[in-house]
Amino acid sequence: MSNQQKENSEKDFLAFIKEAGLVWGPSPEIYGGFAGFYEYGPLGKLLKNKVENSIRRVFNSQGLREIEAPTILPDVVWKASGHLETFSDRIIQCSKCKSTFRADKLIEENHDISADAFSDKKILEFIEKNNIVCPSCKGALEKEITRQSLMMKTKIAGEDASLRPETATTTYLPFPRFISYFRKKLPFGVFQIGKAYRNEISPRQHVLRGREFTQAEGQIFLDPKTKNSWEKYETIKKEILPFWDYKSQEKNAEIKPASVEQALKKKFINSQAYGWCIYLAYMQFVNFGIPKEKIRLRQHHPDEKAFYAEDAWDIEVKLENYGWFEMCGVHDRTDYDLKQHAKFSGQKLEFKTEDGRTFVPHVLEIAFGSDRPTYALIDLFYEKKAEGEGKTTFSIPYHMAPIDVSIFPLIKKPELFKIALDIKEELERDFIVDYDESGSIGRRYLRSSTQGTPLAITIDFDSIEKNDVTIRDRDTEKQIRVPIANLRHVIRQLINGDIEFELAGKVVK
Repeated sequence: MSNQQKENSEKDFLAFIKEAGLVWGPSPEIYGGFAGFYEYGPLGKLLKNKVENSIRRVFNSQGLREIEAPTILPDVVWKASGHLETFSDRIIQCSKCKSTFRADKLIEENHDISADAFSDKKILEFIEKNNIVCPSCKGALEKEITRQSLMMKTKIAGEDASLRPETATTTYLPFPRFISYFRKKLPFGVFQIGKAYRNEISPRQHVLRGREFTQAEGQIFLDPKTKNSWEKYETIKKEILPFWDYKSQEKNAEIKPASVEQALKKKFINSQAYGWCIYLAYMQFVNFGIPKEKIRLRQHHPDEKAFYAEDAWDIEVKLENYGWFEMCGVHDRTDYDLKQHAKFSGQKLEFKTEDGRTFVPHVLEIAFGSDRPTYALIDLFYEKKAEGEGKTTFSIPYHMAPIDVSIFPLIKKPELFKIALDIKEELERDFIVDYDESGSIGRRYLRSSTQGTPLAITIDFDSIEKNDVTIRDRDTEKQIRVPIANLRHVIRQLINGDIEFELAGKVVK
């Protein structure tokens, strides 16, 4: 694909996102927009809700429990965590238009390589060697790199404070409360889904690099002595995952699919517990409906890994518009965070076993958000047909579709409205339902499929006599008749993929 075709494709995609009511912005649009801030429209918010509910189901199924902490905290917290002094990005300026950009991302946007571990010197050398220019005006970039703090500052009652740049730190602070809630037993896990803020440099990749975004981070607290006697490891050790270790990256070698057990033996990963966390994070993205062939696990280079991290891998997804993109980080943070907050708060953040052994638990982290997977689902399942080939499609997996089912009275007749509205009321207890009685049935089918809605129910005059309706499948455009009494059960099975569409009309309630 040529650069011009790529630009046109991205332009069409962004137009679809706005016109469909998925994402609007930069916001506020009527004031010209503020980079890094976006609004989710009605369809986009429904999709994001589906993503977040999927996250909740997976975490809750593994015993992690959700909490909600403040988004603003005094700076002593961020000093303890290290954010206040070290949380910054490297920026480079255009010598012509004076625009500033995040230096490592300029490299990563056009090359399948992680530049986060590059030294300043190596970044400048790479930019010069590969003739990377200013994306705004195509001018030459300066030969100097500076740093900008990512913290968003404020004052509360005269005291210095900051908006949180992540949810993880705020999750560690109630540790003494966790011990009591989880009945003084390890391991235990908690997670948060909530807003975080970063003073991102020149955010340009839509909601993928926003200044305000939603994180979803799980933290598992455990006894370090149990890392290699992890009970749940036995159930997943044979699972094959797309590991891409740092040595293979250096050689530009292909991904090496391996079982979690093999990865541990080859020392790709350091513990059974950590391997289980990687699998859990990977399955989050599989459960979203991201195709497995679009997912890889990339190991951090030793120079890239945080100094306190014992292990660090990213989950990356291959997007249509931006290529391989980081979606999630899985980290073994050891006991660093609890020790830092114990030091700065003066409180003991320790765990005492029944036999009297006292220690600081280690923390395993699954860190991602809901914005990037939401964007990925739109990016991967949107398709603009070529001229003459038909309509734009949004073939999102049925279980992740923003709207589950559309309901259409065939024509504007009171007797059809009555049945349609009764069905709507019944189905709304379990599904997101769109009711539409305007325009031709063909136009309504088109609107429904463009929104990604998997099933459309049509109420016609046969429905009055036979107490059944037509269900139309989005992808195949096939239709079946289903008794109204069986409708809720049939829709649930179709959305979950438990039954073939042609057989659904024979399902008994």
